Parts: sequence; structure tokens; C-alpha cells
Amino acid sequence: MSVSDPISDFLTRIRNALMAGQQVVSIPSSKLKLAICKILQEEGFIDGFEEAQQPEKVQRTIRIKLKYVGERRERRPVISGLKRVSKPGRRVYVGRSDVPWVQSGLGVAILTTPKGVMTGIRARQLGIGGEVLCEVW
Repeated sequence: MSVSDPISDFLTRIRNALMAGQQVVSIPSSKLKLAICKILQEEGFIDGFEEAQQPEKVQRTIRIKLKYVGERRERRPVISGLKRVSKPGRRVYVGRSDVPWVQSGLGVAILTTPKGVMTGIRARQLGIGGEVLCEVW
């Protein structure tokens, strides 16, 4: 099945797995998704991820281990929100002075810049802008 917006599909799969209380979610792999997973792990939103090849399929997959806090009954996901900002129908680009703050600094904006995929804080430090892919908090 063809997906018109793979990043939105990526975020939706994570959101659905969190709402269902799953420990691990599998997602079709790409370089951009791997870069986003790396940022989510560095920022402490997920426990880890690995790229795996399933023997019956050609497409590689990413297995993301989701992170929760609290005891068994009061367990809540670390990620409380995911939002796709730039969409195929409406791309959102920002300059270096317009890089967004997410939830007053509690969340992160993930940007794709000429120097690679990075958080909004890192882009602000480097003084560059780019396309705002998503916001996570």
C-alpha cells in the first residue's frame, strides 16, 4: 500500500501504539525516520530503536521501544503529544529567528535543515532555519 505522507504515518503509528499501551511498534524504515528516532532517543522520549530486516519482506523496518513512566496501573507514556507541522500540501519553512518553541521548552521541534535533521534548539544554536517536520511533547 502506498502512503502519501510517510512521516505522518510514522507519527500516527507511534500515537496509536502509545494509546493502546504497546511496548514496541514496528514502522517501515527510511533515512529520515531513522534520524527522527535518533532525536527522540537523545531527547528521552523513547527507550531505543533498531532497524531490522524481516526475512519474508523486502522493506526494512524500525522497531521502536516506547517509554512509559509510573507503576503498572498508573503507567503513562512519556510522549503526551505528537503533531505534524509541515505537510505535503502545505510546507512550513522557518528562518533562524522563527524556530518554534514547543510547550515553552518542554517539547522539541524537529527540523530538517541544510546541515541535517535536528531539534529546534540545535538549529537555533547553529543559527540556521529549515522545514519544521513535527513537534513532540
